[in-house]
Parts: sequence; structure tokens; C-alpha cells
Amino acid sequence: MASTTRSSAPEPAGNSAETTLPWGAGDSAPASEPKRAHSRGFGVGFVVKLILMALINAFGIYGIVAAFGVGSWAIAVFLILALIAANLIYFLPGRRILPAKYLFPGLIFLLVFQVFVILYTGYTAFTNYGDGHNGTKEDAIAQLEQTYEQRVEGSPQYPVTVLSSDDDGALALATVQDGQVLVGSQDTALAPAANAESSDGSVTAVDGYEVLDYAETVNSPEQLAELRVPVSDDPADGALRTADGSTAFAYTPTLTYDDGQDAMVDADGTVWADQGTGAFVSPDGEELRPGWQVFVGFDNFAAVFDPEVIGGPFLSVTLWTFAFALISVASTFLLGLLLAILLNDKNLKGRNIYRAIIFMPYAFPMFLSALIWAGLLNTDYGWVNQVLLSGAGVPWLEDPWMARLSVLLVNLWLGFPYMFLISTGALQSIPEELYESAAMDGAGPVRRFRSITLPMLMVAVGPLLIASFAMNFNNFNVIYLVTQGGPQDLDSTTGVGATDILISFVYKIAFSGGTNDYGLAAALSILIFVMVAVVSLLTFRRSKALEEIN
Repeated sequence: MASTTRSSAPEPAGNSAETTLPWGAGDSAPASEPKRAHSRGFGVGFVVKLILMALINAFGIYGIVAAFGVGSWAIAVFLILALIAANLIYFLPGRRILPAKYLFPGLIFLLVFQVFVILYTGYTAFTNYGDGHNGTKEDAIAQLEQTYEQRVEGSPQYPVTVLSSDDDGALALATVQDGQVLVGSQDTALAPAANAESSDGSVTAVDGYEVLDYAETVNSPEQLAELRVPVSDDPADGALRTADGSTAFAYTPTLTYDDGQDAMVDADGTVWADQGTGAFVSPDGEELRPGWQVFVGFDNFAAVFDPEVIGGPFLSVTLWTFAFALISVASTFLLGLLLAILLNDKNLKGRNIYRAIIFMPYAFPMFLSALIWAGLLNTDYGWVNQVLLSGAGVPWLEDPWMARLSVLLVNLWLGFPYMFLISTGALQSIPEELYESAAMDGAGPVRRFRSITLPMLMVAVGPLLIASFAMNFNNFNVIYLVTQGGPQDLDSTTGVGATDILISFVYKIAFSGGTNDYGLAAALSILIFVMVAVVSLLTFRRSKALEEIN
């Protein structure tokens, strides 16, 4: 009873803190609390983070070593800084650094896939990078000396065996002459080899080398093609070159690099000088290929606007690109909006079924739809001509203007369901009270649409229309899959066609042309970016006027 009375007695006011703390103010925390904190710090989540960071560091270090190995110093420095930042962010304690743990992965992807791509494209636009100009000057010299060769007159056929060095894996050649095994590599002439064995005129073993069989030889075609083994210390004797790994002949270069003149000199004494254009040029203006990559300043941009280069095609393609983008946005939006208004009537039976049917072209893979339309519009065998038009030979994809009409119709088919979808959502968000008030004021359907529906609709879909314009401005898929940019202009050296837009024009210059000029394609890409950015900026600033309606 005494204990019961004591427990039910009220506590003094001065000891009220004891009722709010699990232990006294002057006492230390129980020993179990630090253990729980410790277990939370080294729980399953920490172990998973440790494993992930170990993998990231392993791949990062591998990338750093590989970048240093090929001389990519900028990439190596970026990886070092990224790894240091990642370890600091994910291992340092503190609440202040918590946002960085979520932002850091996105920032890295932004730098790699956006910023780096933009900067590298900008850099390429000021170079002559392309076929024949994609390496260094040293690479070009080595390739020219290997390409321009002639067989030494009277050179015998050498039966050879391909060897691989035990030290660095470099290839070498061995041959048997007068019962003696001779071995030579890229840097050393043929010389007698110690501790070598041969059988029936073939080398079977060489100290310090591995004898490669036929399968191992054909698996190294690039190394074998580049291998040149001097016959002797006299350059006039030439160097052995083999194509099949079993027989070789002696060749001498017909072009040699003269370091004093910084030029290539051929057997006739013609000097091919370096004139700063990324290639060795003869006195009559002929260039040797391959060349090398050099900075050309604004030459690529000048070529874009030069009528004698690509200025003419560039102007026509640009005009068609703007027309294609504007007509595509306008047609898809108007058709989508019309269908959305028709199906927005609550009294219409089965409207959900109609909506599902209308949405089907958008749900179907776009590239398959484009290929199917290309087949349907075929002049000779297409369903449109053979069935729908009873055998009429309408040149849908062969006549320039009909081809333009065809890609616009195909793009309308592919794009109107999206506009229908966003228009339906925007229409359903408009309050019914506005229409009721307008009807009471005597406004008819046309006035209600012009004064209520369209302005409020544009507030919601205006930014999406701008994005649609940018997408259609670079709508490579429809153009390439339906017409491949054709019909082609046979008088143009760029391969441009009547339906080519700027992005497909860039593709042809970079990948489908005769020279594959990546520098010029990069310059065009920058111009496309500027055009889209300017149009988008002006349109967004103009669309701010609609915000007053909202």
C-alpha cells in the first residue's frame, strides 16, 4: 500500500523534466543507444552503397588508365575530378551535403550527354574533320608511306612465318635462308636468330617469340597489313610485306617524308608540301590522301552560305524545313482539336471507343507506320494506287511536290492523335460556368469558341505546340523512312533531295555523301540549333501574352 501511495503522488514541479526524458538530465544515455546508432550507420544500406561505390571507383580508375594510355588528357582529368567528387559526396557526413547526393548523378549525365556533345560539336565545326582528315599528321605520313609502295625489281619470294613477341605482342617475320633462320621486326632488319628451329623450310620455334598458326595470323589483319620488316640495313633493299602471312616480297616506298622541307617527296622528285590545309599538296594543287585534322576557322560556315558550295541547296532545304514544320504543327493541331471538340460532347454515345480508335496511330510504333506508308504509296505496287485509285500511276514518292505532300500526309497521320490527346485534356479543364455565362449573354457557338475555348486552350497547349515545332523541325525519321529525302536532285553534288529537311541534309553530308564531311555537318548542326532556339525564344515570349487570360 505504501508503494502504491508513493507512485500515485504528484511529482514536484522542479522535477517535471524527469517526466519528459527517458533518463535524467544529469545522467548519460543508456549504453544501448550508441549501439543502435552504430547499427544504423553500418546497416544493409551502407553495405550496398559501399559495393556500388567500389564498382564506380573500379570503372572510373579503369577509364582513367585507358584515357592516359591513349593520350586523352581532358577525359582523364574529368574522370579524376568526378571520382573525387563522388567519394566526397557519398562518404562525407552531414545534412548540408544531402542534396548533392541526389543531384550529382544527374549532373554527371548532363555533362556527358549534353554539355560534352554540344562542346565537341562546336569544336568539330571549326575543323576539317571528315574522311581523309580524321587523324594526326604523323598518322597521315605513316599511312602515305605504307600506301605508296612499289615492289623491288627482282625481289624474290620469301617464305615467311609470323611471330609474336613474348615481351609486347608485336608481330615479327621469320624466314629460312640457306638453312639459317632470319628474324626481323618493324624496327630491326632481318638477322640470324639464336636458338631457332626449322623443319622443311618452315620456322617452328624462335627464342623470345611465339610462332603463330594460320588462325592466329588471320585474326590480326590490321597488324599484319602495317607490318614492314627491313630486308637489311640498306633502305634500297626495301622491306618485307606480307598479305597472307606465308609469303612476302620486298617493297620500297615511292613517297618519303622529308623532315627538312616538311613535305612528301616522290620518286620523280615532286614535292608535296604542307600548306596548312591538313594535307600535302603538289605544285599543281593536287592533294594526297589521307590528310590530317586541322583548325579551319569559319570556313565551314562560309561554305554553308556559299552558292558554289552548298549555299543553294542550303537555302532551299531551309525554306522547306520551316514549311514542313509549320504545316505539320498546324495540320495536326487543327485536326486533333476538331476531333477533340466533336468527341467532347457528353451526349455522344460510344465516344470512349472513338477516342481509343483515334489514339491507335500514336500507340503504334512510328518507324513501322512510316515504312508501311512508304509501301502503300509506292507508284507501281502500292495499295493506294493499285486498289484505292484503281491502278492509277500517281507518283507519290517520285515527283518532288507529290513527295512533299506525301510526307506531310504521313506526318499528319502520325501526329494528330497526340494533338487530339492534349486538346481533349485542355478542353475538359475549361470550367462549364464560362460557357453558361457566355450563352446567357447571347454569345453563339462561334463566339464562345473564339473568346473562351481557343484562348484558354492556347494557354495550356501553347508550349506543347512550340515543342512540336522543334520536334518536326528535326523530324528525321519520317523523312528518311518514307522518301529517304528524295526524289534526289541529280544536278547537286551533295545528294540533297526534294523532301530533305536540314537534319536529313546534315545526315547525308556526314554519312551518305562521297566525302563524309563531319566538320561541315557540325557547322550545319549549330545553325539548326540557333534557328530552333531563336524561333522557340520568340514564340515563348509571344505566348506570355496568353498568360493574362489565365
